[in-house]
This record gives sequence, structure tokens and C-alpha cells, in this order.
Amino acid sequence: MISFNPKDLTTGKLHSYLLNAVAPRPIAFASTIDKEGNPNLSPFSFFNVFSANPPILIFSPARRVRDNTTKHTLQNVEAVKEVVINVVNYDIVHQMSLSSTEYPDNVNEFEKAGLTMLESDEVKPFRVAESPIQLECKVNDIVKLGTEGGAGNLVICEVVKLHISVDVLNEDQTINQEKLDLVARAGGSYYSRAKSGFFEIPKPLSTMGIGVDALPDHVKNSMILTGNNLGMLANVDQLPTAEEVSQFVKDISERYPDIKTASHRKKHKLAQNYLSYGDVESAWKLLLS
Repeated sequence: MISFNPKDLTTGKLHSYLLNAVAPRPIAFASTIDKEGNPNLSPFSFFNVFSANPPILIFSPARRVRDNTTKHTLQNVEAVKEVVINVVNYDIVHQMSLSSTEYPDNVNEFEKAGLTMLESDEVKPFRVAESPIQLECKVNDIVKLGTEGGAGNLVICEVVKLHISVDVLNEDQTINQEKLDLVARAGGSYYSRAKSGFFEIPKPLSTMGIGVDALPDHVKNSMILTGNNLGMLANVDQLPTAEEVSQFVKDISERYPDIKTASHRKKHKLAQNYLSYGDVESAWKLLLS
């Protein structure tokens, strides 16, 4: 492993390392206006949600690394403390990318990117009509993190109105992540499409999992089972009973006639297969047989 002191790296090199390492990142498609009312639209991947009560989003238009200039978005939110954060799904990702071009002042990125301006209800900046979720925000504060190129400016936004397309909602009005089809930013020219990589992990039990430290030694020190496998096994609050293990062995003995005398290695491989399907219960019964 190579180690670096950030102070020994150029800002550009450090910037590249950070953006490639901390990825993928959600994208804030920020719509603002200047004090004359001219619209601006630009994406930012230094972005996330930080509070629900009050509802707070933060994005950071950093000072340009190459020449230490600031972006129109930052200038706009300093002048007019309002912004609309539009989410970016796969359908508009190329238009979003096009809008990031550094057009001169007074050039409307909505028009350049072929996106539709939609009037907001509570703030002056326009919404992106094609975005499936639009969040109208008031700017509570702007925290400047530095004065040199690459320094961030935390724009702390309070959501005052949400707009969600019915096309991405389930019947109970929860958001369907598959239908939403968000994209995220990585390093260089890389993006990721969220729904292509979705997988579920059950949340830790409210009753408290037994933990990796409580696993039997032959499981904890397995040469087959991965750290993720151990995490799944440790997220149970109790192990199967001897009777349950015995019944399980009986049920699978026709398929695996030597299961009772099988080595730990073989059992661990079979257990890993069960875990790949999320069947933690069967994996435990096999490991305890």
C-alpha cells in the first residue's frame, strides 16, 4: 500500500484521488438565478442529505482547481439565497453532463441542455421538469472552507417544498428505487446507474445480533467464508436448536449423503452457497451439523 500526506500532493492530484476514492456520489442538479433573474443550471456531486427535521441538503460548489475562480452557482446563491435541487436519473444523465459545460454569463443551461424550465411554488429558481424529484430550497448558510483552488463552499439548504413524480411512486406513495433509476458520479468520466447495482442487506436486528466474536472458532477462522459471510451469520439473535439442525440434516441427506461426515471445508462451501441466496438459517444449520 502507498501512503500520502495530502500536503505533499498537488491540489489536482489530491482532488483526483478523493473523487475516485469517495464514489459513487449522488448528484445535485442545482437550479439558481442571478440578481437580474437569469437562470443557471449545474450539477454538483459534493452533495447529500444531512437532516430530516429540519430537512437539510448540503452541496458544495468548489473553487476551480486550475485558476481558483468561483462558479456561477455559488455567485447566484450568495446573491439570491434560493435553489432547486433536482435529482438526476438515467433518462437525463447526458443532458445533465452537457449542462456542466462552463458557458459564459447569461447563457441559459436549460436551453443548452434541452431541458424544460418549470416554475417553482416557493422559490424563484426554476425546476427541471424532466427530473422525477425536485426539491425547492431556501439557503440557510454558506460555509466557505478555504480561499484557494479546490476549496469547497458548503451551501446549506432547507427544503421548503418537494415535488415527486407519480411515475416513481409505489401504491403506498413510497419511492420505488427501481423506477427512480438514479445515477451517481464517480472519478474521471465515470458514472454509475443505481438500479443496475442494487442489492439488499437486512438491517441489524433490533434484538441485537450475536456478533462475529461469538461465532464458533471453525466458522470465525474459516478459510472459505468471507467477511461479508461472517457478517450475515453474526446478524442473528440466536442459533438453531439441535432438533432443528438434526431435521435439516435429515432433509438434505438424500442430496448430500455424506453430509454428517463432511469436512468443515465442504460444509463451509455449501453454507456459502446458501448465504449467496440470503438463506442464513439454512447456512447456520449446515455449519452446526
